[in-house]
Amino acid sequence: MGIQKTKIVVADPTTLGLFGLAIVTLVASSQKLGITDGYAIVLPWAILLGGVAQIIAAMFDFKHNNLFGATAFTAYGLFWIGMGFTWLIKLGCLGETLATSTDTKQLGFVFAGYAIISIVFTISALKMSKAMFVLLALIVVLFVTLALDAFGCGHVWHAIAAYSELAISLLTFYVLSAKYLNSFFEKDMLCVGKPICK
Repeated sequence: MGIQKTKIVVADPTTLGLFGLAIVTLVASSQKLGITDGYAIVLPWAILLGGVAQIIAAMFDFKHNNLFGATAFTAYGLFWIGMGFTWLIKLGCLGETLATSTDTKQLGFVFAGYAIISIVFTISALKMSKAMFVLLALIVVLFVTLALDAFGCGHVWHAIAAYSELAISLLTFYVLSAKYLNSFFEKDMLCVGKPICK
């Protein structure tokens, strides 16, 4: 007799990934808006919630065969870990040599690359909910404005990035609440809108 394999069912990890995104963008936007100061307290949340939580969600999305979740959560999770290390470099925590040889335009190219992949994710969100489409469109705005700010195109782009990041956080909290409550109660508790394309 052959050995029977038991299929392990894992819960949908989307709410965890979205929670990581919601928290880190809330804390980071507070710094960009001047409500809070410095990177010291942003760092752990960027690395743990923005980075680790989203990557954990991505790993389980691979198990769910969810190409979007696996790719997006991994990409954005690694982004926040990268940002954490960038701030450590700027603060001189990884040595004076690195701190004195930073070129913020290199970060501008990172933001530009993330804007491109976020446009791809936004196009795929046409088949998801309207709320997810708007959320990803806001992420595109964030990366474009961060890139323009890093390239020295004017402080106005920093301000737009700050407000778009706050909007991302608030909308993400709504989307994850809808995802969690709708799944938990097995009915539509919060509306996220039907897909734009089928």
